[in-house]
Amino acid sequence: MLKVRVAILGCGGMAGAHARRLRGHADAAIVALCDVDEARVQSFIDRHLGDYQPAPAIFTDAARMYAEARPDAVVIVTPHTLHFEHGMQALDAGCHVLMEKPMVTNSSQAHRLAQRVAETGKVFVIGYNTPCTPEFNYLRELVRSKELGKLETVTGWLAQNWKRGTAGSWRQDRALSGGGQMYDSGAHLFNSLVWTVEQPIREVFAFVDNQDAPVDINGTVNIRFADGTLATITIVGNCPNDGAGMYLTFENGRVEVDGWGGGWIRIFRRGEGQVKYPPISGSPESPDDNFIAAILGRAEPQTSPLNGINQSELMDAIYESARTGQVARPKQR
Repeated sequence: MLKVRVAILGCGGMAGAHARRLRGHADAAIVALCDVDEARVQSFIDRHLGDYQPAPAIFTDAARMYAEARPDAVVIVTPHTLHFEHGMQALDAGCHVLMEKPMVTNSSQAHRLAQRVAETGKVFVIGYNTPCTPEFNYLRELVRSKELGKLETVTGWLAQNWKRGTAGSWRQDRALSGGGQMYDSGAHLFNSLVWTVEQPIREVFAFVDNQDAPVDINGTVNIRFADGTLATITIVGNCPNDGAGMYLTFENGRVEVDGWGGGWIRIFRRGEGQVKYPPISGSPESPDDNFIAAILGRAEPQTSPLNGINQSELMDAIYESARTGQVARPKQR
């Protein structure tokens, strides 16, 4: 069987994780790499694909890569504000797309990109962790089925030593990142929230602290969903100890879960206490595994442009509220 021919656009830190996953995938072949500097691409190959055969072709121009290498799919790992342009270019070149999070940094662009995906019929997934875990799939079914009653509140937090770790990089350049820690690592927690709740967002109120940095470092966000579910999310970028969690309360129970990676879950039912062995089956997969399986028609994409739309509309509202000091309401389209 022919393998899916995959290119990687952008050879920064996260690209290494994608290369590691794809190089060992039985149904994928990495055929090309592209970044703005040939030496940077070669250095990436030396670190991550030195013994990979056949060696991927090196490009410094994405259009040329698509024309000459003719990949079936591309993994886009470029700075956030370039995602829209790079995503549209890849779709126009006939490629399926795995986009690193966030999909884009502007809700108008999110809708335009989603429309282009629909027009092309290509597989388009976003590199979020939790939707690819059995724990979060089980959690979302609990919410959908109302097995524990109606979901009433969600509390989430994420902490990293992000301020120091990204100092001087493009991640603290708003022109390239679109925002700070809330748009970077925080994107995972916000997506875990909206992916699970599956409701339009009605109101947002946010506080942001840049701590003298060019972008947000710490932030707290209050959210009201259309069905009345309330959420509070705290994103921290100045903590030496990493961690993340989400706590969901229902009429008849509560759930504690790893909101960053979906690596653990604890379920509590009214009258029973903690459920010792919740009926969760399956193994976690990476977004890359899901991407290849979806291209081959073996699985449904676990994420979609809708996740990117939800994320962008939420982030637009967060930054509007932080700027104005008022409640913000995402524009319903």
